[in-house]
Amino acid sequence: SIPCLFLAPLQVIFHDVAALTDKLFPVVEAMQKHFSAGSGTYYSDAIFFLSVAMHQIMPKEIQRIIQLDLDLKYKTNIRELFEEFDNFLPGAIIGIAREMQPVYRHTFWQFRHENPTTRVGGPPPDGLPGFNSGVMLLSLEAMRQSPLYSRLLEPMHVQQLASKYHFRGHLGDQDFFTMIGMEHPELFHVLDCTWNRQLCTWWRDHGYSDVFDAYFRCEGHVKIYHGNCNTPIPDD
Repeated sequence: SIPCLFLAPLQVIFHDVAALTDKLFPVVEAMQKHFSAGSGTYYSDAIFFLSVAMHQIMPKEIQRIIQLDLDLKYKTNIRELFEEFDNFLPGAIIGIAREMQPVYRHTFWQFRHENPTTRVGGPPPDGLPGFNSGVMLLSLEAMRQSPLYSRLLEPMHVQQLASKYHFRGHLGDQDFFTMIGMEHPELFHVLDCTWNRQLCTWWRDHGYSDVFDAYFRCEGHVKIYHGNCNTPIPDD
């Protein structure tokens, strides 16, 4: 999905994709072999890592951004989502909801096999199912001021974590945030599932029907529906 951005106070700014990619590529080049599906060229794929380096390419006066996929349906005022920034704990830089399919149970299969008691890739509430980047709150100022996050962007650290977890993904920024979230959960404010109620059921039909519901379950009044993998969104 292609993300769109909302800034506060409300304004619309258009950016040239080629110019953004010029800035992004040096930052995310090392990530692409671990988190890219390989469609197109490495250079063009850099745009799928936009959120990872947003704090470096946006003007310094922009301190907070909500990044949203386009396959969403809103059931509440988006201002309520922006208010989630106020719930960030010290050290948190990104607000994001958990992944609601066992995709990372699959991606981390080798690490899970070698570490049978791990929480990595397990379902909530006790497991670590990874993140879904369809709805994200980026505290750009906190990202800029976080020495930990800056270190995690370095190619050496990306390689170390990818090797530790035997990680090979294809979902861009979502994979990166999921991987570092296994090591440093304090960087993330976990949004309730109702802020990103994902509807895709692909993994239920591809080998994980026995555990699917443990990931897919979401209680409460849905605030944002996410029709990921081209899933129809319910009518009002």
